[in-house]
Amino acid sequence: MVNFLWFLGTLVGMEVLAAVLHRHVMHGWGWRWHQSHHAPRTGWFELNDCYALVFAAVAIVLIALGTSGMWPLQWIGAGMTAYGLLYFLVHDGLVHRRLPWRFTPRSGYLKRLYQAHLLHHAVHEKEGAVSFGFLYADRPEKLKQQLAARRSTVRPDTGARPE
Repeated sequence: MVNFLWFLGTLVGMEVLAAVLHRHVMHGWGWRWHQSHHAPRTGWFELNDCYALVFAAVAIVLIALGTSGMWPLQWIGAGMTAYGLLYFLVHDGLVHRRLPWRFTPRSGYLKRLYQAHLLHHAVHEKEGAVSFGFLYADRPEKLKQQLAARRSTVRPDTGARPE
């Protein structure tokens, strides 16, 4: 039971960590990689996918250390891996259609998540985006208000906020 709690806690914690990293790293000093995700895709792979490789490497190391006796690292690594799978299915599969199936949600949680991510991608610059989570999103109405407010404070020529 304790192992499951480590796994579940990591799974939930990854959403919080991912939202923070998305806002402050990917839309900050790591924009060079993430910018490819806000531009039209020219192939199956985009530079932004390097973030997934980094997280996968960390999860693999944690699982290896955990199975070598450093409990509970394997359960933390397993939670990270489960989050990565959910991210791939929902974000890459549902929203960005990088998987062969096509599904547009018409109601409920998946529709809310889908709309929130589309609102996030309404901004192609480093600054001014809304909704930085991957598996949690505010109501689209609230995000539209935030987006409108941010657009009114962003210089259209550079995408930067006025100083």
